Amino acid sequence: MNHPLRVVLLCTLMTILQTGWSQSSEMSMDQLIDYALANSPEMLDAQLKVQDAEAQILQSKSTGLPQVSGSGTYQRYFEVPIVPLPAEFTGGEPQEVSFVLKNNFTAGVNLDAMIFDAAYFVALKAARAARTYAQLELVDRQRQVRQQVRDVYLPVLLLQSNLAQLDKNLTNLEELYQETQQIYEAGFAEQLDVDRLALSLANLRTERDALDRQYENALRALKFTINYPAEQELTIGDDMEALLAEDNPEMLTTTVNYTRRPEINLLDQAIALSDYNIQNFKTGYLPSLRGFAGYQYQYQGNDFNSGFWAPTGFVGLTLNVPIYDGGFKRSQIDRATITRQQVQVQRSTVQRLIDLEVENARATYLSAQERFKDREDNLALAQRIYDTTQVKYREGVGSSLEVNQAEQALYTSQTNRLQAIYDVLQAKVALEEALGEN
Repeated sequence: MNHPLRVVLLCTLMTILQTGWSQSSEMSMDQLIDYALANSPEMLDAQLKVQDAEAQILQSKSTGLPQVSGSGTYQRYFEVPIVPLPAEFTGGEPQEVSFVLKNNFTAGVNLDAMIFDAAYFVALKAARAARTYAQLELVDRQRQVRQQVRDVYLPVLLLQSNLAQLDKNLTNLEELYQETQQIYEAGFAEQLDVDRLALSLANLRTERDALDRQYENALRALKFTINYPAEQELTIGDDMEALLAEDNPEMLTTTVNYTRRPEINLLDQAIALSDYNIQNFKTGYLPSLRGFAGYQYQYQGNDFNSGFWAPTGFVGLTLNVPIYDGGFKRSQIDRATITRQQVQVQRSTVQRLIDLEVENARATYLSAQERFKDREDNLALAQRIYDTTQVKYREGVGSSLEVNQAEQALYTSQTNRLQAIYDVLQAKVALEEALGEN
């Protein structure tokens, strides 16, 4: 499939996808990532680099193909040049003569072709390697975009879950407040009990308003990250509990595959490019041979009727043999070799950093899982205490202060559990990224 057709199909597909997204404002994390990959300016820049690398290959190929050029020159002398002839040539008096006619027109075709140049074949391989490097950069940019979306998305999901939990608590507290108000009106509760619940309701509503503003700010940041229209509605379609259930225990024991990390692949390709660079400098010691040919047709005359046409044709070879350059090419080879060694050292360092990153990510993931289990147990305990204090209060053997304290402990446990889920999801994403699985 030719390149223009690929571009048309890609644009059509993007239009269809964008149309589908614009019709539905609810998107999951995977859908948001796909949207960002299709609309991010960073991705467009990386794709243009791949296209530029493909154009460089064509450019490199063209330098080894025969070059044909045409030329045309017209010249008219309003005063022709004179050459003096001494008496020895004329057999008498010295004379002035002109060997140029007033009108001169030359048209020709020239051919220049490479016959042998080792640097050409190395340059062609290097251009293809550069295209591969640009493609690997595109993959790395995709990884970065996915990481950016996840980093911004998870806080939005946490805030949305907190809002949902607050709404449930508000509903329950409003029911309790109405019930206590009725008990107070019947003479079986104190005004203090009603006031405490009213204060709790006011605090909870204030907390929800503040949380809602945080959610809107985080949502705007998410829209900006994926290049989503700021004025268009966007709803998060994932559930924290469902994402938490998607566990992959093999991540804790699997062997690290360095080739899954784009950084390693980029460094490997950089080493390959350094090899081609060294080869290119070494070809400077080899001779090169080019062939050329030309054909010209020249007209000369004082007018355009009585002049004459003179054809000219020629062929030839140009041989370039390097002899001595004062050590210039040797220094180029040495510097290119040093550059390759530096990239090798960098690769070794990155590999060690990946090992450290994976170990730290695994430890963080295990710690987050343990913390989640503890906070889930704490929430269950806080819920039992809250339920018990409510029963005691309704039966008249408990105080509203106990209910208020149990209520605050329950809210804290709920928030801590959601934060623990967020920590697990964040640690899981970090581990997947360290292993190169995203």
